[in-house]
Amino acid sequence: MNEKYYITTAIVYTSGKPHIGNVYDVVLADSIARFKREQGYDVFFMTGTDEHGEKIEKKAAEAGIDPKSYVDNIAGEVKKIYDKLNISYNRFIRTTDEDHVKSCQHIFKRLYDNGDIYKDEYEGWYCTPCESFFTDSQLVDGKCPDCGREVYKAKEEAYFFKMSKYADKLIEYIKNNDFIKPVSRKNEMINNFLLPGLKDLCVSRSTFKWGIPVTFDEKHVIYVWLDALNNYITGLGYDVDEKGELYKKYWPADLHVIGKDIVRFHTIYWPIFLMALGEPLPKQVFGHPWLLSASEESEDGTKMSKSRGNVLYPDELCEMYGVDGVRFYLLHEMPYDNDGVVSTKLITERYNTDLANVLGNLVSRTVAMINKYHSGEIINKNVKSDVDQDLYKSVNESIDKTIKSMDDLKLQDAVDSAFDIFRRCNKYIDETEPWALAKDEAKADRLKTVLYNLSVNIVKGAKLIYSFMPETSEKILQMFSVNDITLNNLKEYAIKDNTMVTKEKENLFVRIETKTAEKG
Repeated sequence: MNEKYYITTAIVYTSGKPHIGNVYDVVLADSIARFKREQGYDVFFMTGTDEHGEKIEKKAAEAGIDPKSYVDNIAGEVKKIYDKLNISYNRFIRTTDEDHVKSCQHIFKRLYDNGDIYKDEYEGWYCTPCESFFTDSQLVDGKCPDCGREVYKAKEEAYFFKMSKYADKLIEYIKNNDFIKPVSRKNEMINNFLLPGLKDLCVSRSTFKWGIPVTFDEKHVIYVWLDALNNYITGLGYDVDEKGELYKKYWPADLHVIGKDIVRFHTIYWPIFLMALGEPLPKQVFGHPWLLSASEESEDGTKMSKSRGNVLYPDELCEMYGVDGVRFYLLHEMPYDNDGVVSTKLITERYNTDLANVLGNLVSRTVAMINKYHSGEIINKNVKSDVDQDLYKSVNESIDKTIKSMDDLKLQDAVDSAFDIFRRCNKYIDETEPWALAKDEAKADRLKTVLYNLSVNIVKGAKLIYSFMPETSEKILQMFSVNDITLNNLKEYAIKDNTMVTKEKENLFVRIETKTAEKG
């Protein structure tokens, strides 16, 4: 039986249409999920939408519709964008799904019965967009420390979770396990939040109605984190008295992929909830950096927001650059531990340099030469040269680097290493000059060998980029009539003699003029 691998993304808040920064983690997680499947893992990949809260209740009222209709519209938009981006999720969970609602109610009651939740009164500063309470000392210039927006004084009856009860146990877990990635986020959680002492957490609200009702107290709805975080187990069929087959098979999660701004909730609140339920903790949480919006004048990025007018939407970018063009940019331009930047100018430059020039041009030139010189037939005559050996050595090194980078969750490095194969193939064309070999009949077998070497290493690169750019990968493999290559036979893979390349002339990526992109 194949080893299991359970990966999730943070679920998207349904307050509005997601922008390109909101979808980075789902593309990142999708690439990891696809790569693990290619390696032979039995993968379950879950994503979805977070649909409750005061902010949504207000937005629905402003739109003149009920909250459920409002979130139905947004969740439909999110799912449409994910499908457009070719996200290979196994379940798209919504926190309004009936199974999730019932399980959350049972979880809340169990924690209350166990003495982990108690009723009290809360007074503090509340930020509606972040759905978070803050003390005087936590505010920055009198505003929300997370988003910088206005806060207001709130006082209400609420249920609280006894966080401090589990703090020492959690500190031990974080210290003794490779739980939080990158390490800088691990240190931040221990030093800034756990060691100073955890305050009890507000887990219900009584001033609005749009949430999962507390079954034993009709005034209250379950507050966001004890609702949203549970999706990782409820989506597998978990309930307090009945653990579904998917839960038994896939939990604990191998990886939660989330933005750096919600690391605290996933590495402190979430594991403590699980401890209180007596369930295993997730193996790893990766808090990725943000994708910031760069202006045309400056490449220093700022956070995307409608008020700043710097929002880019993924569906619109897909129309301009294609789905794989957008996926490539997101994965290639986001460092492991630092924020990335995006603008149509930057995407166009990267698209033209790597996709049109390095990859697209390489594939079209190679296919054209095989058609021109050998009527579309790939034949290996094994007339070898030192330059061939160097090509294969370089490609094998790139394969190893890509796999190592994927294991380390360094997808930017993985994408770059995979594209090194295409760069090396372009260099090989310059080194061997097939057009010159074609003029000398005595070198006919050498020409066949050169074009074979090019073909086999292009398809190796194409297979390696499948997780990042699935449509492009499949197109290239079809162009070379290859359907038996796998990640596990990549290094030793050989194309069978007399394999035919496509006769159709196809440019995978056509150069985009900067002015066209700016207009788009």
